[in-house]
Order: sequence, then structure tokens, then C-alpha cells
Amino acid sequence: MELNRRNILIGGGAGAGLLVAWGLWPRAYVPDLATEPGEQAFGAWLKIGRDGIVTVAVPQAEHGQGIATTLAQVVADELGADWRTVAVESAPLGPLYANSVGVDSLFEGAFDRLPEAVRAEWLRRAMVMLTAGSSSIRMFEAPARAAAATARALMAQAAARRWGVAWTACEAKQGFITHGAQRLRFAELAEAAAGETVPEPLPLGSGGAGALAGRDLPRLDSPAKVDGSANFTADIRLPDMVHVAVRHAPWGRTRSIAIDRAAAMRVQGVVDVVEGDDWVAVAAASWWIAQKGLDALAPRAVTEGPIPTTADMARALDAALAGKGHSVASQGDVEAALEGGGRIAARYRIGVGVHAAIESRAAVAAWRDGGLELWLPTQAPVRAREIAARAAGIAPDRVIVHPMPIGGSFGIALESEAAAQAAVIAVRLKRPVNLLWSRTEDLRRDAYRAPMRAEMTARVAGGRLLAWRARVAAPDTGRDLAGRLMPGGFVRAGMARGDAYAMGGAVPPYAIPALAVDHHAVELPIPTGHVRGGAHVGHGFVTESFLDECAQAAGADPLAWRMTMLGEAPRLARCLSTAASLGGWEGGRAGSGQGVAAHAFRGSFVAVMAEVHRDAAGRPIVDRLVAAVDAGRIVNPDIVRQQIEGGLIFGLAAWRGGAVGFVQGLAEPARLGALNLPRLADTPDITVELIRSDEAPGGVSELAVPPVAPAIANALATLPGFPRIRSLPMELSA
Repeated sequence: MELNRRNILIGGGAGAGLLVAWGLWPRAYVPDLATEPGEQAFGAWLKIGRDGIVTVAVPQAEHGQGIATTLAQVVADELGADWRTVAVESAPLGPLYANSVGVDSLFEGAFDRLPEAVRAEWLRRAMVMLTAGSSSIRMFEAPARAAAATARALMAQAAARRWGVAWTACEAKQGFITHGAQRLRFAELAEAAAGETVPEPLPLGSGGAGALAGRDLPRLDSPAKVDGSANFTADIRLPDMVHVAVRHAPWGRTRSIAIDRAAAMRVQGVVDVVEGDDWVAVAAASWWIAQKGLDALAPRAVTEGPIPTTADMARALDAALAGKGHSVASQGDVEAALEGGGRIAARYRIGVGVHAAIESRAAVAAWRDGGLELWLPTQAPVRAREIAARAAGIAPDRVIVHPMPIGGSFGIALESEAAAQAAVIAVRLKRPVNLLWSRTEDLRRDAYRAPMRAEMTARVAGGRLLAWRARVAAPDTGRDLAGRLMPGGFVRAGMARGDAYAMGGAVPPYAIPALAVDHHAVELPIPTGHVRGGAHVGHGFVTESFLDECAQAAGADPLAWRMTMLGEAPRLARCLSTAASLGGWEGGRAGSGQGVAAHAFRGSFVAVMAEVHRDAAGRPIVDRLVAAVDAGRIVNPDIVRQQIEGGLIFGLAAWRGGAVGFVQGLAEPARLGALNLPRLADTPDITVELIRSDEAPGGVSELAVPPVAPAIANALATLPGFPRIRSLPMELSA
């Protein structure tokens, strides 16, 4: 869908005519929630069965963040349901589940040049369903709650009609509509309720609802994951299915791949060999046999032009820093403010990060009657459908997508390469295929966290931070990611100049009189994508580490130094003071082994205090992480704690390792054991304090990742003889 003179009247200033013309288009979206006999649907969000089961439709992918439970809790709370009778299912693909908040959050407001109403409507029409940007509750709590309030009111009307009383006098409790001693189960009322009239306004939060809000209810997905009965994509078995292993060419321009097809076909159990543009796959009776077939195939890529190496990319980043940048934020006269004594400068570098999720990429595809059926671990199901349809050479409406639970993801399930491969192979073989990437392929064919170089300059005088200049070299990850995820017309019409995603979190939350932040874009020969925390991980590390360097130069307590500059960010200041109080902050003195860092992200706020020491061999050990979080109003506190704890561990992994280099176009290392990820024995004592708040809910899934590495680096800098760490991960070499 394009914005052009044929379908949009542009006039009346900045978007006024655009809004009027857009509003004339029909936009009635009918819920298509499928029901079984005995079930009654209420809008696009819930069904109630004659057996009393309340089924909640969840449009977001469940990849460990707990949204299947949290969204169901929202519905059950507003409905007045008995939690023991609540179930969930994946929502169908449709415009009612488009996630405009997720798009705005993931891309850091890069599409704000389009008016909000136009932006949201375009995303609905294009069915942009994304699980991204820690946006699930922020986007879907309101419509899900409204659907539940509607169902509750309709059932109250049906019950009141039987009893001859006012429906507003009825209440919903534990799966019953009650009036005094009278009560009727939801199951007895659902069918009759469908014939009632929706009241205006909706009675949100009334009639007995609200009993489940803010409670630590158990996760709905945990039992099946604990006992092993949960099915992931690789677990699917279909009649006549073959298993597929794939191997990719190194990064670079692949001209062809030389293979020994005959050798592979001699491996007992191998069914066929399928070649792609820069990959080759073997289908066999089992995945292990398919891997043996790949080895026998001995694929060798023929490439054109340079092949990516770590050294080449480092030179490209340094060259970009030496060139002209694009201003991201500016305030005051930075050049004038930097003149004089007290000037501080430092260079930071961020390595190429990997997702390293437990579940490697996978897809199941079945070709039937000229159509394709897909089972996918995907955070972008509609986009995956489009990509698979293009690969198969059919229309998107000939593709059925079943979104599956995801084993981690951390953002890699936004990519759809495996879906396209499975589609091609299924069409070729005309039988169901179960494609699973090996761990090596998963790491070597990642959509990586972008590397960065930062040149920081500041001036401290009279105990105050007077000037701050950040020059950052990084690729245009946001633009590339949008090209893979978003409708082309939307990107061309709405994406602002520059790359807001690439510079997400680069502007400090502190009050600094003179400030300048510039982005120096660079082209790299590897794809970059969204890894949990995005660019905020690198920028948070640089900002909070360099701020500590400035505090040290001023002879100030790093905590007090921050607090003096947070007068306009009281929620962040409270997080800092809370973390310091819980952690027993000792003023950041030399030898204390304590460091702090803070970050504001996705409408939420967090501060982390780290405590470290060196063991007998001189190696740094993280003893404790204390996090204070203000995420606004919370639906399920225990799930929020889980996400913060997981984010702290992910941030610890980013500090320790989780990064790769490139040799002859191949990422190294290519196994989990060599990534220096934290083990249970490396995990510090963790304390998480959730600060009570009545503000709107903020995002939490990525919140705790950015401040961990700088808090640890700041703590290490207090240890005698330990150098200031200016690289992420810490072991990254020059």
C-alpha cells in the first residue's frame, strides 16, 4: 500500500489533508476468532465455552516473557473469571492485532513524521503483527480489557433478565454472575449474552472485577515446559515428513556453491539435496542423517569481492568516525563549553553480538493442494507468511501460518529466513519438511547486534559536568530491519532521515548544559538486527561508563553526581536511590568494588548496583547485582521480576562474552560453549525491587539489560590496579 496522489489527498499543511482523506477509507474490521461447537466468542479477544473454560486469544509470540499469562490475567481480571478455568490460544492473523506501539518502540519513533492516526491505520491495514519493543501490555491491555468488560456486561444483562433485576446491580465473581444469593455460571450465560446490547459507556473495572490485578498468578505455560509436554517447532511430526539440515555460504557475494551431490545421495537415509542462492540443504529420514549428508556434500562457496573480516569492519567503523556525522541531539554551544580546563576524552568499542537463543532457527512446512502450511517460531507471523509465499511462488492467502512457542529468541524470531527455506524445500519435495538449523549455522547466520565505536568528550569544572559530546559510528540497523519487517511504502513514506534505532539510548537522561550526539553511519558486510536491548545495550554502556569517568575526574560520588542531574527525571532518580539503599552503597570509594548505572527505556526506569571483587588469579568476579525498577502499573509482579532477573543475566552475558569475530566471512566462535556465557556458578546474588507506581505500564522484557555492563565496569574501576573497561564484551581485543 503506497501513499501517492492517486489514493491520498495531500494538502492543508503538515498532514491535515492527509488525515481527512485517510479517514474516508472504509475501515471496519470484523473479528475472526474461530470457535468450536459450544463456544461463544466475544470480540477478538476471548471465548467462553459451555464447559466454563475462558479462552483468551494472544496475538503476541510467547518466547519466555510471559505474555500468554499476563494478557490472560488482564482478561480474567476484568471479566471476573476463575483463574483455574482460563486457557490461551494463538490469535489468528488479522488487522485487529496490529501492533503500532511495538513498531514505534522498536524503531524508536522513526516513523513519527506520519500522523499517529495514519500510522496506526496503515499498520492495521497491512496487518503488521509484531512481538517487539516490550510493547505487549502497552498495546493490548486496553482492547483486551474492553472485550472482557463487554462480555461481563452482556452476561450480567442476560442474568438480570432471568432474575428480573437491574443488570448494574449484578457482579462477576470467580466465574459467576451474582446478585445477592443468586448466581449463574458464565457457561450458562454466554450463549444468551451474545444477543444482548453492548452498554455505553463500558463498565471498566466495576461489577466485581479487579480481584486478579497485581497478583503473582502462576504462569500458564510453565507446567508443560517443566514436564516436557510443550511442543516447539522441532517437535512437530507429520505423515511422510522428512528432516532437513542446511549449510550456508560465508558472508559475501556468493556466485555459486560447488557440491558433491552423488556423495550425499549415497548416505543411507538421504532423500534429496536442495540448493538455494547461498545455501544448500539435505533432506533425510532424520536430522542426524541429514547432517551426515551435508558433510558428504562438502559444499564450497565461490564468492565475488571481499569477504568480511573483523579487522576490515574495525577499519570501516574508525573511518566512519573520521567522517561527517548526522546530528541526533544538540543543546547549547558544545564547542564553546568544551573550551578550557577539565576536558576528558575516551574511546569505546562494542563488539558484534549474537542472539544465542536456546532454540536454533526452525520451520515446518507442508505443501498441500497448491498451498503451504507453516509451523514457525515467529515474532512477525504476517511478514513470515509473505516471505514464505514469495519463496514458494504463491499468493500469501495460500499460506497458513501456525505461530509456535519460541525457545528464547531475544529478537531472532523477527527474521524469516528459515521460513523461506522451508517453503522452497517443501515445494520442491512435495512432502512435509522439518527444517532445523544447527547451532553452528544459527551463530554464523545471525542478524547480529551491530558493532559500534564511540568517541566521547566532556568537560568537568567546579564539580559540574558542563559539556558532553558523543560521536558514534554504527550501521543503519533500523533502516535495514524496517526493510525486512515493514511494508515498503510505509518505510519510504514515513521513515525519518537518520536512524533512530541505531542511536536508541544514546542521549543521556541527565541535565547537561551543552550536549551534542552525532551518528556516523557505516556500511558493513554483515546483516544487523535486533538483539534483546537493541542499541541501548551499547549506548547505555558508553554513557554510564563515561559518566563515571567524569565523576571520578570531578572527585565526586558517582551516585550523588548522577542525582544532581536528574531533577527532571524523578522516577529514574528514585530507582538509583533505591538500588543504592538496598545494596549498601559506600560512596563509590576506591577499593569498594561497587558501581552503579541507570537507564530509561520503553517507558520504564531501572538502576543497577553491582558489587565485584578479584579472585586469587586476578579475575573479576561479580558478587551481587541489585536492581530497582519503576515499570509503572504492574499486572503480574512475579513475571516482571522474572524478566528483570533474566535481563540482568543477559546483560551479564553481554559483559562477559556473547560476541563473535569474523574469519573469511564466517563468524567465530560458532558454539555456545565458546561464547563465555555465564553459567550457574557465575551467577551473582540478585535482588530486584519493584517500585510501586500508578503510572501507565512500561516495557520490562529488555529493561534490565543496558545498565548491567556499565555497573560492573564502574565497580571494577574502583579496584586497585584494575584498568577502566571501555569495550563490550570485556574480553574484546583491539
